[in-house]
Amino acid sequence: MSTKKLLIAVIMAVFILSTNIYAESDVVYSMHTNDKKIALTFDDGPHPRYTLEILDILAEYDVKATFFTIGQNVDLYSDVVKAEFDAGHEIGNHTYSHSNMKYLSEESIYNEIIDTESTIYSNTSYKTKLLRPPEGMYCDAVKKVADENDYKIVCWSIDTLDWAHTPESEIINNVLTSVKGGDIILFHDYVSGRSTTIEALKVIIPTLLNEGYSFVTVSELINS
Repeated sequence: MSTKKLLIAVIMAVFILSTNIYAESDVVYSMHTNDKKIALTFDDGPHPRYTLEILDILAEYDVKATFFTIGQNVDLYSDVVKAEFDAGHEIGNHTYSHSNMKYLSEESIYNEIIDTESTIYSNTSYKTKLLRPPEGMYCDAVKKVADENDYKIVCWSIDTLDWAHTPESEIINNVLTSVKGGDIILFHDYVSGRSTTIEALKVIIPTLLNEGYSFVTVSELINS
């Protein structure tokens, strides 16, 4: 390599490091796999009723999932997040106040993550390693803070839209007609008003099990 080309390469490397540019590959939406492994994820909880109902369904079919919890809700319903952890499910970080992280300073992003990590740890002795930004919204600052604190950002490949009170029949049809191995499916265990998630899961889980799918946590899917 010529001196000129080497100098250009060094300048570009310094520029990338100084501007904290992160590749899109740093964010997980799904995993490429030949196996029929999929991950169920639940956002916004814990909820004093719906989360427990979901835990009962998961236990009925011996299925493990990943719960992306909001720190404020963990503080309110610590017994529920303990139930998630005690049942062998994975706990993820969904920030403390569910703020749009694209518009926060790096300090605020850090506080949202670490405050949630602390309250989860104080209730479960488990250190979260996965971050799901609210609404899947992130920017380079979010990636930078996540990377500096050993977090993997996780989004999803199938959105059930259960948060919008989508009828369970539509949720079931959407999931069953589009699912494939490696998918990460987004549900919510905390919604305002009536949840359609519970009834949808009662059909989706046994149907996919009968089709040869296996349900794993997000970390298991990433590492498989």
